[in-house]
Amino acid sequence: MPVLPELAAVLAAASARTRPEPPGGGPVLREAARGYWDRRGLHGAAGGIAAAPGAQPLLLALIGAHGGDVLMPRPCPAAWMPQARLLGRPAYHVPTPAECGGIPDPYALLETVRRVRAEGGRPKLLLLSVVDDPTATVAPPELVREACEAAVDEGLHIISDETWRDTVHRPRDTVLLSPAEMCPDDVTVIADLSGALLPAAWPVAVARFPDTPRAAVRHARTLDILTALGALVAGPVAHAAAHALGEPDSVRDRIRRAAALQTEVAAAAHRAVLGSGALARPPQAGRHLYADLGPLRSRLADLGVTDSMELEEYLTDRLGAPAPGGHRFGDELGALRVRLGTGPLLGATPQQQTESLAAAKPLELPHVARALDDFAAVFAELR
Repeated sequence: MPVLPELAAVLAAASARTRPEPPGGGPVLREAARGYWDRRGLHGAAGGIAAAPGAQPLLLALIGAHGGDVLMPRPCPAAWMPQARLLGRPAYHVPTPAECGGIPDPYALLETVRRVRAEGGRPKLLLLSVVDDPTATVAPPELVREACEAAVDEGLHIISDETWRDTVHRPRDTVLLSPAEMCPDDVTVIADLSGALLPAAWPVAVARFPDTPRAAVRHARTLDILTALGALVAGPVAHAAAHALGEPDSVRDRIRRAAALQTEVAAAAHRAVLGSGALARPPQAGRHLYADLGPLRSRLADLGVTDSMELEEYLTDRLGAPAPGGHRFGDELGALRVRLGTGPLLGATPQQQTESLAAAKPLELPHVARALDDFAAVFAELR
């Protein structure tokens, strides 16, 4: 999406700031993040917030601040497993339930924990995302509760990635419950602001720690790691991030318009994928959908596509846009799964994207209709 003019003006006004924020963010940024979560029912103090220049260094610091092995759902965001490996931590995937991605199946989680312990491992940390990348699903509250209770009963601390919570397509029809609302003493929440609030080129991510003595120790360790990494938020970017976290009317309006636009475009892309005979859960949030082309395996084999690496190469070439294969998200290489971004369907220029945001019927815009037709044609060829 084009940069919101108000945010660009705020960034420009702070361009003379030559010093970065202190490790974990300055008081203005941390207070803005506290207020953001407070409006979502997650109350706490600004002292329990940490900020970093992007989700990757923040997650790296959080994993580093916790001991033991790491568990995560399959599939999961592409950066999660590499972060654990970079720290030399054993990491394990846990299957997700049929209803959604982002959280582990509670019974599979318990079985995985017991197996890892039987093999001499020390499972201590669970990563999950209620509003999920890559599957673009929102986990039902009852499944979130079961998974969180199972994790806490087994002594796991939970890191809940809620980057995409403000991109839910139909917020009035979707119940979103944060694990931190269920298990407030056992959940650290993180959010990459590029999910809904800031452009990706302005990297800021924030973490909210529980209000407990143990969490205070982990918060201090996280700041130590961010300091060692030199992972400091740029001063002008911090100023813009604090403004966005305050959610003025222009930011709220952009979030609402972007979610409404993605609702229509993602649904149209989903119909095109299903029309080819492939499978995909209905996208409920974010800017992509996760497709399983397993039912088209024989046709794809005729085209020389037999695994997700070859599927990624084939669809990236045919769509003219990145289509990362499921192997990047922890799925097996032989599974023909792929994440399909909907952003390229909104327009090739900032002018077209702005027009898409403002349109009452975006699917009728010539550039959107043409992009969807081209997208559907690629999948129609696979029938």
